[in-house]
Amino acid sequence: MTPYIDEARRLVRLARRDYQTCAILTSHPEAQIAPICFHAQQCVEKSLKAAMTANQVYFRYTHDLGELTNLLTSAGIAPPFTAAELQRLTPFAVELRYDEAISLLTREEADQIATRTLAWAETLVAKAQ
Repeated sequence: MTPYIDEARRLVRLARRDYQTCAILTSHPEAQIAPICFHAQQCVEKSLKAAMTANQVYFRYTHDLGELTNLLTSAGIAPPFTAAELQRLTPFAVELRYDEAISLLTREEADQIATRTLAWAETLVAKAQ
């Protein structure tokens, strides 16, 4: 096994952990949207980075989902969502700490984006082995 595949697998495991937290919060009716979207953002970010790592696509340290999506697209890898769709989660990587009132998407949309992106990354990483 090559180091980049090992790292891609690790990123998928971490993304899955964030997704599990997102799913638990999404199912709880009293959970606030910001923590749900924070964990959805983290899941998507790690999923995109796992796909990039498995395919040896270089990326800089960033939480910007639009930038990561554009890098994948430029490398000929089609993510399950557009950069604009994923970009709606980017503010939750940092603004969660400052403002609970961000309303860019619903809890269900955040969960759906995280679910599909994680499944997509798991498939890409498995194929790269």
